[in-house]
Amino acid sequence: MDPLDAPGRVAEENPDAPGSTRRVAFVDSGLGLLGYADALHALRPDLGLVLALDPDNMPYGPRTPEDVQRLILASARATLPFEPDAIVVACNTASVHGLEALRAELEPDVPVIGTVPAIRPAAVAGGPVAVWATAATTSSAYLRGLVDAFASDVETHAVAALGLAEAIEAGDDAAIDDSIAYAAEHTPAGVRSLVLGCTHYGLVAERIVAAVGEDVTVFDSPVAVARQTLRRIGLSPDAAAPEGGVDGVLLSGRTGSLPESWRAYPAGERLLRAAAGRHTLST
Repeated sequence: MDPLDAPGRVAEENPDAPGSTRRVAFVDSGLGLLGYADALHALRPDLGLVLALDPDNMPYGPRTPEDVQRLILASARATLPFEPDAIVVACNTASVHGLEALRAELEPDVPVIGTVPAIRPAAVAGGPVAVWATAATTSSAYLRGLVDAFASDVETHAVAALGLAEAIEAGDDAAIDDSIAYAAEHTPAGVRSLVLGCTHYGLVAERIVAAVGEDVTVFDSPVAVARQTLRRIGLSPDAAAPEGGVDGVLLSGRTGSLPESWRAYPAGERLLRAAAGRHTLST
């Protein structure tokens, strides 16, 4: 089953209910969740957002599956005092190793939505297809399974974007450009579709497009995940809904605040604007 598709609680939409606040929590080791929270905010700006990062333990890629599962369970549990209507696991590694355990613990009360690289729509659009991902993901059975399931008849290449997630996390522009240039150099000529296989990469999508050329279509999954999240909680997109914002930021389970460093990325800038003037709840 696609990690985005699973049964669970569907709340009835009642936007006129007095005093009601709908919230969605996002969990990831780091900044990869920004693009996903931003996409949901664009579709339903009235939803409160809870952003749970894990700076003490990132990155998750080199960790064992058991360790990743333990950490993502801890991050998700830390969001529960905010009473989220759903939790989005905005990390491919955590979705692979922790989604089943999260759903077993939290559903049907709290729907859990995972993330997967957008290989299926890229394959439909036509190959050859390249998948940029971390070194651990490019060599994983998980990625091979996705390619076998959704792109078995399309020429597909896994490309390790070495150091890109770490550079994005650090906000190191020179290192970001170096990592993008390395991955672009190792992307076979003639590729028509490029899948971003790490949730961090979408934060620098414009720079990736500039490196690979406009003839290559870049596929990412934040909008698809946002739409699936709305379906799971019984809401429809409404970009004109009253402005909500960020209700909470958690850093390895501790209450934190939105750092100004997020302004380095358009998604972070938009979330900071959404949070401006809004009282941030504490747990």
